[in-house]
Amino acid sequence: MELKKSPKADLENKKGIFTSLGLVVALVITLVAFEWKSYDKEQIEVAVRTAIETEEEMIIQTEQNLPPPPPPPPAQVSQEIEIVEDDVEIENEVEINAEATESTVIEEYVAPPVVEEEVVAEEEIFQIVEEMPMPEGGEEALYKYLNENIRYPIVAMESGIQGRVYVTFVVEKDGSITDVKVLRGIGGGCDEEAVRVVKAMPAWKPGKQRGRPVRVLYRIPVNFTLN
Repeated sequence: MELKKSPKADLENKKGIFTSLGLVVALVITLVAFEWKSYDKEQIEVAVRTAIETEEEMIIQTEQNLPPPPPPPPAQVSQEIEIVEDDVEIENEVEINAEATESTVIEEYVAPPVVEEEVVAEEEIFQIVEEMPMPEGGEEALYKYLNENIRYPIVAMESGIQGRVYVTFVVEKDGSITDVKVLRGIGGGCDEEAVRVVKAMPAWKPGKQRGRPVRVLYRIPVNFTLN
């Protein structure tokens, strides 16, 4: 008798499908196994705090009686006796009465008067007054004196220096010339020569303010000209 097999019951036709399906299932299981995470269980113990009573130590301060410091040594008194001659004058001599008693009247000490030094205030110097100071003989006599007494410095001559040196000075109440200064100079020794000549000027007629002589500040130009 010949056996007949139904084509639908033949599993050889579906062998490839089942093989592929099996590989897919195995691959999925493998991936899941790799991605699966596991954590170690840790056991945490809760510590219980307990208070331990400790005995406090009491510190008692005791007072210490220290001996007092030793007294300072007595000052040394010189035993040397200085002999003074009878004719030597001793300032601030003090009289001591050896026979004085409680009923003895002692004169009150009177300090000598203090002599104060007088501070002499410098008198004011005026620049403009009612009567200005004037040299004897007027301005013509002044410039004549300057021209005749000025010695042209050699350094200024060799360097060709010429011009005007302005000099200031104070005409005192008696007409004398003081405090000579160069206000503006030209150098080359001309400044020093102008000061020398002005200091050697004869006395002026003093300036007056309200009829009395006063100190006056004056200024003059001294010309230096090369011929």
